[in-house]
Amino acid sequence: MNKNKDVMGDEQSGALMADVARLAGVAISTVSRALANPGRVNEKTRAKINAAAKQLGYTPNAMARGLRVGKSNTIMIILPGSPYYGASQIIPQVLQSINKSLIQEGYNLMIANLDREEASERHILNLAFGGTVRGAIIFSSKLPEVDGRSPAGAGLPIVSMLFDMSDAGVPSVVTNDREAIRDATTELIRLGHRRFLYIAGPRGNYHDVERYAGVLEALWAGGLSEEAVSISGGDLEYQHGFETGIRAVDDFMKLDARPTAVIATSDDMAISFMSRIQRAGLAVPGDLSIVSFDGSPVCEFCSPPLSTIKQPVEEMGRAAVDLLLDAIDQRRKMAEVRTVIPSELILRESIGTPKS
Repeated sequence: MNKNKDVMGDEQSGALMADVARLAGVAISTVSRALANPGRVNEKTRAKINAAAKQLGYTPNAMARGLRVGKSNTIMIILPGSPYYGASQIIPQVLQSINKSLIQEGYNLMIANLDREEASERHILNLAFGGTVRGAIIFSSKLPEVDGRSPAGAGLPIVSMLFDMSDAGVPSVVTNDREAIRDATTELIRLGHRRFLYIAGPRGNYHDVERYAGVLEALWAGGLSEEAVSISGGDLEYQHGFETGIRAVDDFMKLDARPTAVIATSDDMAISFMSRIQRAGLAVPGDLSIVSFDGSPVCEFCSPPLSTIKQPVEEMGRAAVDLLLDAIDQRRKMAEVRTVIPSELILRESIGTPKS
């Protein structure tokens, strides 16, 4: 009985695919390639097929495809943008950790969604609904959605990394952004700093919201008000951290009461800021203390060595893979949908006591 239903579903899926092929004016095999592996079909043909599929309301039958080709051993990583993050190298470090863990478990890694445009998001959805991938880890971003479809609607196991989606029931692996920045700011206050410049990430971004909240919590606990901190940035993505840091130097120079400490939300911002501020004649940490967030190896070799909050990227990568494979293999029922792995504050020579 069940076998007949599966075969019927497969036949219905094939019939609908034939309808899509007729409407688009292409072969059925071309439709199959376009929906399962869009990169193998030219853009013009793919656009015709997508339009026909949308018009007919056709969604690939992942279950039927699974009967034909067996279960996929490919895990998809959905990125928020380019894998190049300047000197911080956070994305490459995370990918290396995830890939190592997946290989040990017999899975392959597919990197997808490098620009977050509609075409790439539609590609992700086709992969999710087409049965091409077994599960997905989405990195520092919300789930892609086009025409009301999202990977979650395909029944695809998903884990979010560096972005908390636990409220929506998506297992999430995050670090303690707020607490980590709060501890760094508390250390600056302990050293005697009372005026701060906060170099922000993109306005409204999950990480920036959490990190700025940590700054404020430390100020209030130290008997200071929000007026003690000036803000620069907020209008560029983290990929443009070097540019954000350079712009922050101009903002710093315009302040009447200049801060004695800078809190940058990425290493890239701090590195470019420190380079330009020293070129302007200010000493670090003599005139200005600086701390950043990410923990990239290059910080140790800056001049002076840069204090930073090191994200536990390797541990987070392993935890994300473990959660995903637990969901795929139904190894255990998840007791927690939010896993927090603490970051580490590394104090180096870029921090000191203020002159005044």
